[in-house]
Order: sequence, then structure tokens, then C-alpha cells
Amino acid sequence: MKKAAVAASLLPQSLLNAFDTNDRINQYLLENLPAEAWRAEPPEGKGRTIAAIAAHMHNVRVMWLKAAAKGSKIPQQLDRSTVTPAQAAKGLEQSRAALSAVLKASLDGDGRVKGFRPDVAGFFGYLIAHDAHHRGQICMLARQVGHPLSQKAMFGMWEWGTRGK
Repeated sequence: MKKAAVAASLLPQSLLNAFDTNDRINQYLLENLPAEAWRAEPPEGKGRTIAAIAAHMHNVRVMWLKAAAKGSKIPQQLDRSTVTPAQAAKGLEQSRAALSAVLKASLDGDGRVKGFRPDVAGFFGYLIAHDAHHRGQICMLARQVGHPLSQKAMFGMWEWGTRGK
């Protein structure tokens, strides 16, 4: 088999692995977040708490599942005002698993995701960019409220080779 054909045959699994790694980095962030930061009010009382941001990350995934995976088992949304770190971790894992099934079906099928344009590759990019944006917000907000992540945790979020296993 030619190198290009081998690479093309590996691409779908590589994309699914990248999505899984992205979620492990979300989990790593939650595990390393100082507990005091979880419900700390944002500066000037404006914006979401870290708890609300984590709930939002999951809830946006649920929104996409409702559009793209009707008839499948869709996780419950999280309440931004009561969610705990453990509930957020569990919810993110559930929404990751459900979206992975949607992504795999799309990769095995026609490359489209119902309700999203242009295609499954764009959807992968969207999902990972959305999570990364909010991870950055969480890190910044934790610092602003006086409970920053450790430098080890900050660097650890970039260890895709380690988190990908």
C-alpha cells in the first residue's frame, strides 16, 4: 500500500484519538484546578464562574448531540449553579463518548454531521477549539480570583503525547 493510502486510512482513527486526547486534557484541568477557584466570583462580578464555564462546555456538546444524534442516548445538561467538579468531569466524559459515536459514524459514512457545516473535519476543529477556548478562560479566571493552576498543570495541558495514551 502506498504511503498516502496508509496515511488516509489512519486519518479517521487519528481524528478520534485527538478528540479523546482533548477531553483527557479537560479532565486533567479539572483534576488540577484548585477547589477554591470552582465557584469564585469573576472580577467585578461579571461573567461566568469556572463551574458555569465547565457546565457550558458540556451543555454545548449536548446541544450538538440533540441536533446530530436524535434518537440516541444523550446526556443530561449540567446546571451551572449547582454543578460540582465531579459532575462536570462525568458529564464531559459522557458527552465525549456520545460525540465520539457521532464523529465515528460520520467518518464511516458520508463525512457530514447533521446540523453542522461544512463537514466532519470542521466539526472536529470546532469541538476542540471550543474546549480549548474555555480551558484558557478557566486558567485565566483561576489566576484572576487568586487560585492559579500550578505551573506543572499549566504545562501538563500541552502534553498531548502523554495525555493521548
